Amino acid sequence: MPLNAVAPSLASDMAQAMIDGFNRHYRLFRTESARAKHRFETCDWAAQQRAQRERIEFYDLRVRECQRRLEREFKAAQQPMEVWQQAKLFYIGLLVQHKQPELAETFFNSVTTKILHRSYFQNDFIFVRPAISTEYLETDDAAANPTFRSFYPRLDALETSLRDILLSYGLRGRFEDLGRDAQRVADALRRELAADRQRPNFQIQVLASLFYRNKGAYLVGKLINGFKEVPFALPILHRAPGVLYVDAALFGEEDLLILFSFSRAYFMVDMEIPSAYVQFLRSLMPRKPRAEIYNALGLAKQGKNLFYRDLLWHLRHSSDPFRIAPGIKGMVMLVFDMPSFPYVFKVIKDHYPAPKDTSREQIRGKYQLVKRHDRVGRMADTMEFSMLAFPRERFTDELIAEIEQHAPSQLEISDRDGDGQVEVIIAHAYIERRMIPLNLYLQEAFDAGEGDAAANAQLEHAVIEYGNAIKDLVAANIFPGDMLWKNFGVTRHGKVVFYDYDEIEYITDCNFRAVPAPRNEEDEMSGEIWYSVARNDVFPETFGPFLLGNPRVRQAFMRHHADLLDPAFWQQTQQRIRQGEVIDFYPYGTHRRFDVNGGVAGLGELADPAAADGETPADQPDTSAPATAVEPSE
Repeated sequence: MPLNAVAPSLASDMAQAMIDGFNRHYRLFRTESARAKHRFETCDWAAQQRAQRERIEFYDLRVRECQRRLEREFKAAQQPMEVWQQAKLFYIGLLVQHKQPELAETFFNSVTTKILHRSYFQNDFIFVRPAISTEYLETDDAAANPTFRSFYPRLDALETSLRDILLSYGLRGRFEDLGRDAQRVADALRRELAADRQRPNFQIQVLASLFYRNKGAYLVGKLINGFKEVPFALPILHRAPGVLYVDAALFGEEDLLILFSFSRAYFMVDMEIPSAYVQFLRSLMPRKPRAEIYNALGLAKQGKNLFYRDLLWHLRHSSDPFRIAPGIKGMVMLVFDMPSFPYVFKVIKDHYPAPKDTSREQIRGKYQLVKRHDRVGRMADTMEFSMLAFPRERFTDELIAEIEQHAPSQLEISDRDGDGQVEVIIAHAYIERRMIPLNLYLQEAFDAGEGDAAANAQLEHAVIEYGNAIKDLVAANIFPGDMLWKNFGVTRHGKVVFYDYDEIEYITDCNFRAVPAPRNEEDEMSGEIWYSVARNDVFPETFGPFLLGNPRVRQAFMRHHADLLDPAFWQQTQQRIRQGEVIDFYPYGTHRRFDVNGGVAGLGELADPAAADGETPADQPDTSAPATAVEPSE
C-alpha cells in the first residue's frame, strides 16, 4: 500500500513519540550510571546500592509511559496494520544516525507488544532482526570521550603510561601511592608478557569509562603486542575515604569472565555508544555471549532480546529435544533443558506438596527480589519470559506429560499462527545458565571412592565452596531458606551458586536461635519438637542432620564451616547488617591482591591453597573486623 494511503503524518508522529520515549529512557539511564562516579568518590555505598536496584526499574517505567502516550494521543491499539507498518519504517529512518539503535529497536518491540495483541508477534511490526548496523559506531562530538583510548608506552617504561592512564579518569581523591601502584601493575604486565619482545604495535587500550559496582571502580582494557592481546582489569578501591589504591591486576579471559559473571550485580558505566563497549568487551571475552555482556552493563532488556534471538538461531541449527533436566525434581519448579543449549527453563508448578506453603505470586516476588538484590557472585541471574513458543517435535512426550501433570495452566499446544506448525507455548518461565547440581557433583566424588585423590579434592572443594556461598549470601543479607545441596550448582569455574529462590528471606527478618535444652528426659528422648517455633525462627544447630549425613562431607564441613552450625555466627553478621555496615566481597582471590605478596602468590606461597581460586575461601567476608572501603556484595 502506498505511504500516502495510510496517513503518513499519523505513522510519523507515532514513530517520533516512540523515539522520544526511548531517548528519555536512555538519558535517565545514562545519567544514573554516570552518577556512580560521584557516589564512588564520596564513598556513598548505600546510595550506590540503592541506585543499582532502582535503575533496574527504569526500562519498564519508560515503556509504560510511552504506551500511555501512544494510546492517549493516537489511539494506537485501534490503528490498522498499515499504520503500524509505516510507523516502523519511519522509526527505522530515525535510527540511521542514532547512537543506540539496537536499544531503540528493542524499546520499539517492548512498546509495540504492550499495545498489540499477541497474534501480531510473528508479523512485521517488531524487529525480529536488527535493521540498523552498530558496526563502527563512534561519537561525533570532538569534546566527548571516545569509546576507548590508546597509549603507546615503551616496555621498559610502562610505569609512566600507567600513571597517566590511572590519572586520566579524573577521580576526585588522591592515590595512596600512585608510583607504587603503577609499578605493581607494570611488573604484573611484564610477567604476563614473559619473554616477549616489544613489537611495533605495542600499545595499551582502555575503555574510556570506569566500571562501578558497589564499593569498587574497575579500569578495563587490554595490552597489545604483536599478535598477542592480554585482557586486564584493575580494581580501584578506597583505603580510607578519599584515598585510592589499585588492589589487584586481573588478567586473561577467565579472570574477566568471573568479574562479569551472571551471578554478580550489574555494572554502572557511562556509555554513549553501548554497542561499542560490548564490541570491545567481546574482544576480551570472545566466549561470552553478547546477551550476557549487555546484561552485565545493566541493559537487561537488550540482553534478553539478544538471548531470544540466539535461542531461535540455536533451535534452527540443532535437533536434540527438550527434556526434563537431570537432578532431583523440585517441589515448586519444573525444570527442563536441551542438552546442546547451556541454559535451563524453569516453570512454576500449579500445586505444591506439603510442607511448602507458598503461591505463584510469592514465588515471582522472590525472583524479583533476587533480580534487584546484590547477588554477590552467589545467586544466578534469571531472565523472565512469557508466551515462549517452541516446535512440538522438539519436546519429548515425557516432558509434555510432566508439564501437563504439574503445570497445566502454563501449557498450550496449538497451531497459534495458523501456519500448520503445532507449537508448545509456555505461558511463563525463568531461564538461567545451566550448572551442575551440587548434589550430582558430590555424587561423582562419592562414586569414585575414598581412594581417588582427584575425587577427594573435588569433594573438599565442593564443601568449601558451598560454605563460602552461604557465608557470602548471609553477608549480603540473604538467608537461602532451603540449604540442601540440590539447590546449589557448580559453574564451569568451580564456583558454587545458589539457584532455588522460593524460600529466601532477608537475614534481618530471621530470628536465629539455639535449640533450647530439654526440660526433662521425656523431651530428650522424644522424636518431636518440644519447644515453640515461630514463623521466622531458624535453628542453625539443626542443619547438620539434613546436610551432613555423609561422613566424608561432614568431616570436610566441620574443618572449614563448623561456625555455620552456631547461632552466634548468624547473629553477629545480622547485627553488622542492622548497624548499616556494607560488608566487603572480592570477585577475585586473596592471592591476586597486591597487598598479599605483591599479588604474585602461587599455591605454595598461600596459607590456604584453596584461596587460589577467586571463587573460594578468599572471597568470604572477614567477619572479625569492620569492613573497609572495598567492593562489597559482588
